[in-house]
Amino acid sequence: MDARDPELKKELDATLQIRKELGPEYESELVDSFLEKLEESVDRRVRRQLAEQQMVVARGSSPRPAQHPNAALPDGLGAGLGVAVVSLVLAIPLSAIAAVNTGLPGLLVCWGAIVAVNGLHASRAWFELRLSRQSQASPSSMSGWD
Repeated sequence: MDARDPELKKELDATLQIRKELGPEYESELVDSFLEKLEESVDRRVRRQLAEQQMVVARGSSPRPAQHPNAALPDGLGAGLGVAVVSLVLAIPLSAIAAVNTGLPGLLVCWGAIVAVNGLHASRAWFELRLSRQSQASPSSMSGWD
């Protein structure tokens, strides 16, 4: 992706032109306005990239190109790490909500659910890895005629 955004460049050019016309007394307002537009542009890009990553994870594929079979890390590690990171990030507000509303029992239920989600995801990844290794170990042709 090109780092330059043509819309942002137009906004900057317009801001600089307006500054020339209005003078330096409006400079801080113009800078603030441009920074807001820049922030919105960055937010849109980040949201789009996160949505693309979520779609890749939801489809169960890896955003990286296929790895060599002798690669050090299995293909599913990225998705597993993503689930772990997201669950830990979400654990903070969920823990606070559970602890404030229901106390220790709610907190235990919350963390039990977080552990269960991560455990199920890890066991699924382990099962898929085991199946893929078994299919690689068994010969593709049982007849021996090649």
